[in-house]
Amino acid sequence: MNRKNLFESYNLIDIAIERLRTFEPPEGYYLAFSGGKDSICIKKIADIAGVKYDAHYNVTTIDPPDWEKPETPFLKEMVKRGFPQRHRRWCCEYLKEKGGAGRLVITGVRWAESMQRAKRKSVEHCTKDKSKIYINPIIEWTDDDVWEFIHMYKIPYCGLYDEGWKRIGCLFCPMAGKRRLIEANRFPKYRRAFIRYFQLLYDKKKSEGKTSVDRWKDGEEMFNWWISEEKSSDIPDQCVMFE
Repeated sequence: MNRKNLFESYNLIDIAIERLRTFEPPEGYYLAFSGGKDSICIKKIADIAGVKYDAHYNVTTIDPPDWEKPETPFLKEMVKRGFPQRHRRWCCEYLKEKGGAGRLVITGVRWAESMQRAKRKSVEHCTKDKSKIYINPIIEWTDDDVWEFIHMYKIPYCGLYDEGWKRIGCLFCPMAGKRRLIEANRFPKYRRAFIRYFQLLYDKKKSEGKTSVDRWKDGEEMFNWWISEEKSSDIPDQCVMFE
């Protein structure tokens, strides 16, 4: 059985549509959208289902579109909080996870994305804000299902996928592994901006008498260490620029 027949035999599209129609609130859904492969699928599913929704994109200020901005841009906030690392990532909660309080939120979360997301449910309460309920209509879809749906409906998508990018995350995300070095070469303006703010962070720590920065001679060296930090594997979860 080929992928097309397999996709159709499980009626994944019908299941996703039925989920959205079943839980549609009177005020409509809060749809977490920004243009990535999963979010363009859930938006199309919502359109096919005919449910009411308002789409939202939470800008991190280190990604291309310029929609709903945070109170403080990422780089300025970094000077106050310090650079994020894999096990100390303040950025996702601050920049991406605030929206949708008191709402039913449609997301593109899928089991196939990571071991952590494989534990998620099709309908679930947010663990950090109990007033927020997530509806994950395509949770059991594979990557092949996502791309088949996109091609089936001829949905425009970000061209970076055609260059081999599997996930499109915030630039220089600590969870992106070696991809950050590729991003530094691909987006030199962002690299220069990061170095400027790493220097501000470095100077701030120095003025506070923090010896933790003594292993670097300046902000650029600190940035180069941060972006080259080794990790055991690339973990794509929670590094999505287009979610």
